[in-house]
This record gives sequence, C-alpha cells and structure tokens, in this order.
Amino acid sequence: MKITALVENTANTEGFEAEHGLSLFIETAKHKILFDMGQSDLFLKNAEKLGIDLKGVDIAILSHGHYDHSGGLAAFLKLNKTASVYLSQFAFEPHYNGSEKFIGMDPSLRDNSRLIYVEDSLVIDEELSLFSKNKEKRLRDLGSFGLNTMENGVLVPDDFRHEHYLLINEKGKTVLISGCSHKGILDITRWFEPNAIVGGFHFSKLPLDSTLAEYATILNSYNTWFYTCHCTGTPQYEFMKQYMSKLSYLSTADTIEI
Repeated sequence: MKITALVENTANTEGFEAEHGLSLFIETAKHKILFDMGQSDLFLKNAEKLGIDLKGVDIAILSHGHYDHSGGLAAFLKLNKTASVYLSQFAFEPHYNGSEKFIGMDPSLRDNSRLIYVEDSLVIDEELSLFSKNKEKRLRDLGSFGLNTMENGVLVPDDFRHEHYLLINEKGKTVLISGCSHKGILDITRWFEPNAIVGGFHFSKLPLDSTLAEYATILNSYNTWFYTCHCTGTPQYEFMKQYMSKLSYLSTADTIEI
C-alpha cells in the first residue's frame, strides 16, 4: 500500500504548505482512502500539486472529532460527490481545549447523508476495519492534556471515546492508521501489534526525559514499524529516535510504501 501525507504540521518539500493537522491519502489494492482532512482545505491544494485526484476517493475516514482533523470535511464533501465518510458515533460531541477554545466539529454537517456513524467497531470489508477500543483497559493512561468535552453543561476531561482506528489488512500485512492516538500509543500498540502504525503519538507536550525514553524503548520492543507525524512533536521524535530503530517521520508531501 501507498500512503501520502497531504497535510501535516511540517513541510520539507518545496512548494507545499503545512498546518497543525493531519490528512493522509491511502492507496490499497482495493481502495483509495482519505484519512482525516486537516483543519482547512489545504489538503485539497496539496493533493492537486501532488497530482492526486480526491474525486476518486471511494472511502473517507475521520479519526476523531477535533477541528484539526475534521476542518476540511465540508470541502471534501463538496469536491467528492460519492464517498461515504466513516466517523465515531461520538464525533460531534462538543470538544474544548481548556475551557474557552472550541475544537470540535461543525455541527451543521451532522445530518449529512454521506456520514456513517460507527459504534465500537465495524468491518467494512475484508481489507478495512474500524475499532474504537473503548471497552479495553488502558494500562498507561496519560490523561487528557487539558482537552475536555461537555457533559450535562459541565466541562469534563475528554476520554476520547470519539476516536477510532483504521486497521488495513493487505497481502498478509496489518497496518494501523491512527490520527492522534489520544487513548495512548503504548496501549494502542499492545492492543493491535500490527506490522506498522502510521499516525501521531500525542507526545508533543511531554518533556525529553527518562519517561519518554522508557516509552520509546517499550514501543521499540514490538515487531512494528512506526511512521509518526503531527502531534508527536518534532523534538520528541528526534529524542525517541535514539531509542527506536523502527521509527520514521511522515511530513507533508512525503509518501511511504508498506
């Protein structure tokens, strides 16, 4: 399979712009998949520069209900007239960074007929499955990092029940695509143990210390290759590289083949 970063926090290729967000174009044997849509329509502009026609996408996946992954949803629905968009049943719940900044989805899109709401898991076909793992125990819960949701008019720490993961099974290989890994990349890796994981680790607020070194060492103990990006943080990535032999960074306009 082939995975191209349409939008990510960094851009190392001349002529491409970056933003705080994530959008991936995934080509498998059977599908052309759009995974997340960044915070604006920038992913469309970068796709055009890359010669990628997003009108041909047949399935779109929204990893969770934050603006930096869902902000381009309206633009995608306008461009692509046929693809269904799979998202968690909890994606439109209100989400905040702290108590003031709303970081949720545009509620006007909630009733769009092309949105398919997923409960705990869904097998799309023999190649693609979605899992929230909401019922699984987390052995290393790092907390919400100040991210909240609204329940009964009161802000409470987000448990990220609106986040789910795409598992791709192709030619005997399993590849997990995760937007931000809010539930914890250590537990997510333990739950799936795939051949590869692509996505953010949500480590950007962690200090470069012995704890992060421990996390990197644990991840490196799995027979999994990690392609990270977005909310991992570039200083954290560079630090973890000292302890991980199977870690690469995926920047805007980069393409990997797995």
